[in-house]
Amino acid sequence: MVKLRLKRCGRKQRAVYRIVAMDVRFRREGRDLQKVGFYDPIKNQTYSNVPAILYFLEKGAQPTGTVHDISKKAEIFKELRFNQTKFS
Repeated sequence: MVKLRLKRCGRKQRAVYRIVAMDVRFRREGRDLQKVGFYDPIKNQTYSNVPAILYFLEKGAQPTGTVHDISKKAEIFKELRFNQTKFS
């Protein structure tokens, strides 16, 4: 099963996270399938590769709670619904 989850990067006391598509059997800093975004909680900045995220969500990937909240703020789920009604 594939999940969209956060992968910790950066240094001590200055964490930065990548949003990655990863198999659930791999650990947090393990091998990822694809990098689909970036999240900096200190500066509260987010970058999302929306087409890549939509691709994985359409294929059945499940976002973790934190990634779900980040995606909700970026309104990615609205685009997912728009794409689904567009092709239906």
